[in-house]
Amino acid sequence: QLQLVESGGGLVQPGGSLRLSCAASGFNLDHTAIGWFRQAPGKEREGVSCISSSAGITNYANSVKGRFTISRDNAKSTVYLQMNSLKPEDTAVYYCAADPSYGATCLTTGRVHVSDYDYWGQGTQVTVSS
Repeated sequence: QLQLVESGGGLVQPGGSLRLSCAASGFNLDHTAIGWFRQAPGKEREGVSCISSSAGITNYANSVKGRFTISRDNAKSTVYLQMNSLKPEDTAVYYCAADPSYGATCLTTGRVHVSDYDYWGQGTQVTVSS
């Protein structure tokens, strides 16, 4: 069964850091693109970052570039999102998503789009507040 489970969210002060984890069971991560998305109350879900299958090419939204880092541990079937210098506007529910088609997802510079992914986790809350 293909399943994604996010963890690592919580409450952090502005300027702080969190590391989110996405445990991907049933997937071959070397053949799967993983994306991180977030959704704040009253707003649409937006792409944050992604990592492609195989080559591990990464993309980031302009709003998080230089602050967030996506990485992958195939042996643990887990993808991480390291979030540094957090701002109140980063507050949202964060979701990971998977495209196991071994295709071109996340190979287009700057593209992190909801429509490219077929499987979704349940989300983890990140709150940045003093």
